[in-house]
Order: sequence, then structure tokens, then C-alpha cells
Amino acid sequence: MENILNDNENKQSMRNIYGEILASFGEKRKDIVVLDADLSSSTKTNIFAKKYPNRFFNVGIAEQNLITQACGLSLTGKKAYVSSFAMFATGRAWEQIRNTMCYNDLDVKIVATHCGLTVGEDGASHQALEDIAIMKAIPNIMIYSPCDAYETKKILEFSLSYNKPMYIRLSRCDVYDILNEKNNFNPYKACKLLNGNDATIISTGEFTYNAIKTAKILKEEENLNIEVIHIGMIKPIDKENIIEIAKKQKPIFTLENHSVIGGLGSSVCDVICDSNYPCRVIKFGVNDIYGQSGTVDELLKYYHLTPKQIANEIKKYLV
Repeated sequence: MENILNDNENKQSMRNIYGEILASFGEKRKDIVVLDADLSSSTKTNIFAKKYPNRFFNVGIAEQNLITQACGLSLTGKKAYVSSFAMFATGRAWEQIRNTMCYNDLDVKIVATHCGLTVGEDGASHQALEDIAIMKAIPNIMIYSPCDAYETKKILEFSLSYNKPMYIRLSRCDVYDILNEKNNFNPYKACKLLNGNDATIISTGEFTYNAIKTAKILKEEENLNIEVIHIGMIKPIDKENIIEIAKKQKPIFTLENHSVIGGLGSSVCDVICDSNYPCRVIKFGVNDIYGQSGTVDELLKYYHLTPKQIANEIKKYLV
């Protein structure tokens, strides 16, 4: 794990990067097709659609058809990228993902946007807090939750050569830059962002930025040195590095924009339970409750997921 951190405060949109990269793929690869469920202006697949209208398919508000048609195109030799909001891409089409896409191990990439609490004002019906859990239970699928625009770009580039099912989870909001070209990107490995010996925060997705901020607060207020690890690939997860962290016998805190049930924290616990290095794991996320409508700042505060609130909770275990 490398300790490489981009210290600037620049923000970018994962969705915009996705749309731009997808369009660049279309120029290089004539076998790429893109499908959307009437949300292309939000998922940014409209960038591809404008350049390659004959390889773009809007199936309408019919997510089951979205997946099934992508699977059919895959069987003809096409490389299919499909997009919708995470709540609909995974929730409404789960059976088709399980029984058609993954059972047959097809080259279909689901790139879902609008994940987690940070969907904001759209409320509980649109805030996918269970998508990692329900996708993780399906065999033959890789699950990736990038932390910033750079990692989004790198995992999309990796997806070109990965010819099996994949689920990529993107946020609605612009996110802070964390990684950069100095990072030796390895899609299968965790990435160390901060060193520390007092405890470890393992995070994924856009909340990795909150993990870094939490660690800095704990350093400033209590002189605690908190290690921060970003795990982008949730399945298959980097067991080797999780076990190395567990060997330190220090508390591990997991942080994710997802339910604490079945997400990153549960995966970390599974690895540790199967190892010879039991240690304390405390999970930060949404605690078995629905989301609700509000601004992102309001929601993070209500669900006790601001860096300051997380830091105060971590102090209870370390101070």
C-alpha cells in the first residue's frame, strides 16, 4: 500500500469524468455500446450518445430491459456499459443481474450514479444505501467504489480489459481530488493515504475524503496518529492488506456512504473473522434506517457522519 495523497482542495464530478471517458472509449473501440434508462443527462451517458447515436440505446424507464438488452448485446460480441441511478439499476433489475448477467458471466458493466445519502433532496426513494450489499451477494461480479475523479478514470480504463460483470458506484456530488498520477493504481489493492499507529480508518467511495478530514481532526485535537486506508474494490476485497492492519491489534473504524449492514464494514469484518488476528471493528455508515430529504450537509449531520462527529465518536475508543 502506497502513502500517496493529493493535498489540493479541487473538486470534480465523477459523473462527468464517466461520460467523457466513455465517449473516448467509443472512438477507440467500435464494439462498445451504451444503454441508459431515460436518465442520460444525469448519468452523463448523453456525452456518448451525442457522438455515437447508433451505439446508444435509451430503453426508457425499464431497468429490467436495460440489463437484459445489454446482456443480449454482450452475447453478440459487444462490450456493454449500462447506467441509471443506483437505486434503480440494482434494485429494480436485481433478478436480471443475477440470473442473466452474472450467471452467464457476461461482459456488462453497470456504472450507477446517485449512490448513498449524498443524493440529497431526492430523499429515501432515491438514496441507495443497500446496493453494495445486494450486489455483493451475487457471484461473478466485481464491485468498485472510487473515491474521486482520478480513480474513476483508472477503474474505467481497467474495465476495458476486464471482460466479466462489474458494478461501479459513483456519487451525485462533485468530490475532492484525493489520488493522482503518482499513485501506482492497482484495482485489486487498497491504498494507504495517511500513516498512523493509534488506529486505522478504512473507507471507500467519496467518504474517503471524510476519513482523511477525521484523521486530521484527531491529530490536531488529541495528537492521535490515525492510519487512513482507501479500499476501492469491495469485491473481491484486498484480504492481505486488511489482515496486515488487523495484526497491529489496534481498533479499526470503517466508513462508507452505505448501510452498515452488508457493505464495506461487513466485508472487513468477514476477513478479520476468518483470520488469526481478531481485533475491534467499529462501523460508521447509516445504521439500519432509511435516508430522507435534505441537503448533503444536513443529512451528514443528522446521521452523525460529519468528520467532526466521527472524530468525537472515535475518541471514545482511543482517549
